Amino acid sequence: MTSARFDVLGIGNAIVDVLARADDDFLLAHGMRKGGMALIDEARAQTIYDAMGPAVEISGGSAANTMVGVAGFGGRAAFIGKLKADELGRAFNHDIRAAGVTFGTPPASDGPSTGRCYVLVTPDGERTMNTYLGAAQDLHPRDVDEEMVAASAITYLEGYLWDPQHAKDAFLKAAKIAHGSGRKVALSLSDAFCVDRWRDEFLQLMRSGTLDLVFANEAELHSLYQTSDFDGAIAALRADIGAAVVTRSEKGCLVIGPEGIEAVPAFPVERVVDTTGAGDLFAAGFLCGLARGTDDRSCGRLGALAAAEVIQHLGARPEASLRQLAEENGLALKG
Repeated sequence: MTSARFDVLGIGNAIVDVLARADDDFLLAHGMRKGGMALIDEARAQTIYDAMGPAVEISGGSAANTMVGVAGFGGRAAFIGKLKADELGRAFNHDIRAAGVTFGTPPASDGPSTGRCYVLVTPDGERTMNTYLGAAQDLHPRDVDEEMVAASAITYLEGYLWDPQHAKDAFLKAAKIAHGSGRKVALSLSDAFCVDRWRDEFLQLMRSGTLDLVFANEAELHSLYQTSDFDGAIAALRADIGAAVVTRSEKGCLVIGPEGIEAVPAFPVERVVDTTGAGDLFAAGFLCGLARGTDDRSCGRLGALAAAEVIQHLGARPEASLRQLAEENGLALKG
């Protein structure tokens, strides 16, 4: 196996986040389930935008956020995702490249506009997301850069992308190329409601060996196995896949591997401002460590460090140097 040009390649929805603060009454009035992610059409997107308070636009998308985090640690990151050649698309393209991520998926010249996610942040820091996928859902197998996949130590998919059939086909194509090149494939389950829709297919991806690593939080884990028994769900997860990480907010995470289970604590935070991107940035730290041959515990610590940074400010991308934070905490990456 040749050495990797990229540490991690992310494949996901290219989306611009539109963030605003809101209270629980606003969510109730607009029929939103707090803490969840709902897929919406363009008309609903306009209604929410018109009703929400002052907003901040920040390039987002789950796997894209993760790749920005990987680059922030000094890792070599790349991204595949579909935009339209419009104003938001140009903003996304600029932002991800400026963050140090290699990105070259050709934008669509016609069809739906660039995807956007309306993120309502309540005073407790919880985020409720309403996503208009737009052009993002038009990712096709032809958009998968075969050389880029083959040259990436890990190919990482966000579960949110598992809705359109051609996007599924694109990921399966990438997974086949990755394994054919001796590389690893990882998936984030993304959201408990996403798992509700695609439970059987996610389990099949794990059991068939299409995936080498899965990221889940507690809600996603319980949804995957349709049980409230945490220990039972962990046992089922271990039986279904060789490696997994279960994040548990302030309780840290469990890293599951062939050697057993490693419990890794969370990093302390002064104040939770916005949990948007916590899982995305956790995955960034973990994957960057894994690609550089770091042990499970240190990978978990890198993930926890990045998650702690991002939840202390508004937005899903880091504001501090993750590489510097890692060095200050004795977690400097190899290579």
